[in-house]
Amino acid sequence: MTSTDTSTGTATSAAASADATAEAGASVGMVYLDAAAAGPVRREALEAAWPYLTGVFANPSSHHMAGEASAAGLEDARARAARVLGVRRHEIVFTAGGTEAANLAIKGLALASPRGKHLVTSPLEHEAVRESVDFLRRLHGFEVTEVAVGPDGEITPQALREALRLDTTLVTLALANSETGAVTDVRTLAEIAHEVGALFHTDAVQAAGWLDLRGLGVDALTLAGHKVGAPKGSGLAMLRGRLPVEPLVHGGGQENGRRSGTENVAFAVALAVALELAEAEREERAARTAPLRDLLLERALDAGAVLVGPRTPRHPGHLAFCVPGRSGESVLLDLERRGVTASSGSACAAGSDEPSPVLLALGIPAQLAQSSVRLTLGGDTTAEQAAHAAEALTAVLAPAAPSAASIAPPAVPSAVS
Repeated sequence: MTSTDTSTGTATSAAASADATAEAGASVGMVYLDAAAAGPVRREALEAAWPYLTGVFANPSSHHMAGEASAAGLEDARARAARVLGVRRHEIVFTAGGTEAANLAIKGLALASPRGKHLVTSPLEHEAVRESVDFLRRLHGFEVTEVAVGPDGEITPQALREALRLDTTLVTLALANSETGAVTDVRTLAEIAHEVGALFHTDAVQAAGWLDLRGLGVDALTLAGHKVGAPKGSGLAMLRGRLPVEPLVHGGGQENGRRSGTENVAFAVALAVALELAEAEREERAARTAPLRDLLLERALDAGAVLVGPRTPRHPGHLAFCVPGRSGESVLLDLERRGVTASSGSACAAGSDEPSPVLLALGIPAQLAQSSVRLTLGGDTTAEQAAHAAEALTAVLAPAAPSAASIAPPAVPSAVS
């Protein structure tokens, strides 16, 4: 058989594989593997919120019976969220999402602290954290030290000790990283920060519903509702005790003076209910999902992908890898053709053609970083859906698989002199 015949046969085989995968996908529907970006709102959360959007709609600051009914719902939500986190209810501040919560915790604690102007973070943090830290550096004269990270994104106690100073104001490090899936030993690192008198904030947006958030020993913890089954635009900051906090929003002094503005009672209630459900199901969800993640991991590695982040400790529903010789966008398009929706990294950086600064900080070359793919499973991802996604991965990553990036235009003959 000539080389042309072989190529034709391979292309035909790959096309047949794609058709077979697509047919299989039709039986399971679209497989959504972008849970790290957003998940559906749980019915229980919607039903709990509905009365506060309709009948019990009054301003919770109003001193009449209707306002008091709204206030009672808000305080009940605060108490329920506090129980999930193992904190006191006055330590809960409801916000309009994880980004606002992170901004409030980082800027609010740093600006109100009587200590020096030194912050410690890592190059792997979410944009909400990185930009908050940079704001303090640019406009308020804070010095910033980025803790050294290992090739898999690990942050060791020794690395933090080397970054700390006697005048360190605040340390901010994520519990679970949104791009690498790495889980950080926040409890130990918070103890080390406290040895020099520094406060410790952790971004728990990706960890909520998957990891235990109780007993971390942190001074501030932030999370977003749309990662746990509450609506987008809901979130909270846990700010320990009576720590002084400079509010970002000034006005009527709601949320114990830490966040002014009429509270969104309905979304606070939805968040509290979703958090309770997520915590109740957390251990079973993690135990059921991790093997599905590992199935996808093995398929990706078998096809030559390069794992991003550690094998362990890793978020139970998180997988990220790079595909040498491909663009991440082409892989994602090919997966979507086969009924699998995924992403190339943080949705908050969507629209950027630049390689992820998180991946570059791990020492991944820029060209390889642009081939990154992130698959994140939700609590409702089934074994059947994972199996279909695994077959789609095998088809897409196979060396002979046709893709938008691998189809070259026909050669143009050179001019004969």
